[in-house]
Amino acid sequence: MTTFEKLKLYLNDIDRNDQVGNKINAFLKINRGALRYAQLIDDKIKKGQAGRLAGQIIAVKANINVKGFNASCASKTLENYKAPYDATVIKKIKDEDGLIIGMTNMDEFACGSSGETSAFGPTKNPQSLDLIPGGSSSGSAAAVSARFCDMALGSDTGGSIRNPASHCGVVGIKPSYGSVSRYGLIDLSMSLDQIGPIAKTVQEAALLLDVIIGKDKDDSISVESQKLDLKKIDEVPKVVVGVLDFKIKDQKIQKLIDDKIKSASKKYGWKIKKIKMNYIDLAVETYYPLNYVEFFSATRRFDGRRYGKKIENVAGPEVLRRLLGGSEISKAEYYGRYYHLALKAKKLIEDEFSKAFKGTRGRTSEGGIDCIISPTVPRLPHKIGEKISVQDMYGYDVLTSPQNLAGNCAISIPAGGIKGIPVGLQIVCDNFQEQKMLQIARAIEKI
Repeated sequence: MTTFEKLKLYLNDIDRNDQVGNKINAFLKINRGALRYAQLIDDKIKKGQAGRLAGQIIAVKANINVKGFNASCASKTLENYKAPYDATVIKKIKDEDGLIIGMTNMDEFACGSSGETSAFGPTKNPQSLDLIPGGSSSGSAAAVSARFCDMALGSDTGGSIRNPASHCGVVGIKPSYGSVSRYGLIDLSMSLDQIGPIAKTVQEAALLLDVIIGKDKDDSISVESQKLDLKKIDEVPKVVVGVLDFKIKDQKIQKLIDDKIKSASKKYGWKIKKIKMNYIDLAVETYYPLNYVEFFSATRRFDGRRYGKKIENVAGPEVLRRLLGGSEISKAEYYGRYYHLALKAKKLIEDEFSKAFKGTRGRTSEGGIDCIISPTVPRLPHKIGEKISVQDMYGYDVLTSPQNLAGNCAISIPAGGIKGIPVGLQIVCDNFQEQKMLQIARAIEKI
């Protein structure tokens, strides 16, 4: 099938989904002009001049700048803002002949874990339309899950790629902090955010990650990380698997993950080691003060004068909650008490993960582990519109946010389901150990 033919099928499927009244609402904007570019890519393929992403149809989260498209962050604040340039990751995708199909829905300004806070309506879970898809990269995960595209880009602040990947039954990667340029990302929290891929398989996610990874002169925190060897993704490494001594309420989810770990251990001869992380229960309490303060600081530019509307005048409740929290924590009398304490706790969590992985860069030291495997999300998705407490909503991030605080790489892959609802398995490796992480994920995926 040509790129042109495949794109037409995807566009028809999206249109048909809208017409039958079961709108998933994965996209905020469709790139109808992409058909012309699809023909140009097919010509390149015929001539043997095409890039590595030729034939791949890619959706992009609406907080990443794609020239000429609305980078609205699913907010009325930036509803009419058209990106004047391509983010570095978009430039890399276009250079490799990847085709952008459109901009996806998301929680407003990435504030949310459910996909319900978008100013343009919630995204629905393609696996069960009455359930949340997870967030904040809700549209990107839903678009891949619904087969509206081949792969997608999301951004992950505390689990915003892995959470919806888990709920929608797809693969989502949060790369190591600094390994992928954030130039052109309208970020939620500068010290935590990372752009990453969502795809149907580990191999496809690895391909997109390999294209976007690398140092960028326009992003001061980006670093030159190890390039991936995609030919070796199918190699099964000998590893020591760390299993968290951390209780979650839903034992059906825990059993599903435990059974996967046992199956992989038996098949590949992996060792399993129970580990206790002393500070992991502080992760959510550490994550949110940092998130609030950095989000409040970043949004001071949305004052309604230069572009867009004033954020406080048009934003939804979750955005306003975080703005208010960030404003209060930023005040002099609270700054040292909360923000600095959160930074100290972040360092404790970072050091604890580093100690657990000590010696694993290339080989495992005595007592060290190669990866940590856990459920991605400790609970099943709730119904769209269902009232749950703020504490329960923030609890979706309890197993994903520690990786953003530590800067580690992490991936969520489908582990099966409970009564037809997808459950994700999370694999965490040390900083810049994406190659090993992908090999472990691929090995489990094959079981």
